[in-house]
Amino acid sequence: MSLGAAAGRLAGQALAPLLPFWLRLRARRGKEIADRLPERRGLHADRPEGPLIWLHGASVGESLSLIPLMAALVEQRPELYLLVTTGTVTSATLLQQRLTPALRERVMHRFVPLDVPRWAAAFLDGWQPDAAVFVESELWPNISAALAERNIPSALVNARLSPRSARAWRWAPGLARQMLGRYRLVVAQSEEDAVRLRALGAVDAAFWGHLKAAAEPPPADPVALAALRGAIGGRPVFLAGSTHAGEEVAALSAHRAARAALPDLLTVIVPRHPQRAEEVAALVAPLPFARRTAGMLPAPEHEVYLADTMGEMGLFFRTAGVALVGATLVPKGGHNPLEPARLGCPILLGPHTEHVEAMAAALVEGGGALRVADVAALAEAVTDVLTNPDRARAMAVAAAKIAADASHLPGRLAAAILDWLPQLPPR
Repeated sequence: MSLGAAAGRLAGQALAPLLPFWLRLRARRGKEIADRLPERRGLHADRPEGPLIWLHGASVGESLSLIPLMAALVEQRPELYLLVTTGTVTSATLLQQRLTPALRERVMHRFVPLDVPRWAAAFLDGWQPDAAVFVESELWPNISAALAERNIPSALVNARLSPRSARAWRWAPGLARQMLGRYRLVVAQSEEDAVRLRALGAVDAAFWGHLKAAAEPPPADPVALAALRGAIGGRPVFLAGSTHAGEEVAALSAHRAARAALPDLLTVIVPRHPQRAEEVAALVAPLPFARRTAGMLPAPEHEVYLADTMGEMGLFFRTAGVALVGATLVPKGGHNPLEPARLGCPILLGPHTEHVEAMAAALVEGGGALRVADVAALAEAVTDVLTNPDRARAMAVAAAKIAADASHLPGRLAAAILDWLPQLPPR
């Protein structure tokens, strides 16, 4: 065992006595489900008979990006079971909402165990996966070591490694090289990420495309969609979707400025985290607004619609005339900009798109999205798109074309992963 690996194992063992208290504190804050805390210690396995692949996506974007890959895996290997782990309650909830009926029959969900040696061992001994797939940037010393000890092949897909993280890992080059070298397949989300991963030890890291670009558009309940469209009528709609702290203030400022040219403008704000709803409501309160969790629809007198529910982004992308993608006006790295692209909604992006840079650059260069640097630029772009139907249509067409170009990736990834377990007999 290398010094870095030994340090990772010792750190996990040293922290283990404190972690149950931390988990209970998170549960009291609504960040964990109390009845499911044993899963964070690797317990409550219920392995079915047959081949099983473990897939992990830490939070909402990562877990939802796995759905096209899951569909491709089951399509190519119908008898396959999939164990999906996530690290947040929100991601678990949205994942269940987005799974198709066919996938629900093959997919089981658990919360991921924390990176403690004996908890990782309990998880793997209970589930005995035939392969493991991690998405984006999950590098865990102890889980990685436990997989290698059991000769379980693993993949890192849609891998992301920022320049800052790459510099940090250079302080532990042996550990980075050892962990990355354990992956049988590393597919980066950009060529730049692939270069950084190869430099740290993933010698065969490649760029095949961005997995989030292949995600299906978020769904919408037809009845709810008809009701919302009826309530909006012919009003122009600006959507600030999946916003973080700071972005609601910017959206409201842009709303006030844009109303000079669009006096009947409706601005819809969807906070990324519903637990921030009261905070956002206080910001909106000076303006007449309706709140979705109160069972309200926007009426003509409402300037703002606070959509403080979860799992309904498909409704709002389908009714918006232009959408600001959240986590791009503040330094959060950006959410998936191809969700609105697949639904014909013109896109606005702030300057912070580090986590989705390849998609963002393609959209901007292809005419499917506009960059906005600040509130003034945001208000100008909202006004421009909503008062120029030809511009809006051209943006929507360009964005949809870029979104369609990524549809091949899940099948290619699935085929590569399934090569590791061509004809596994039932257990």
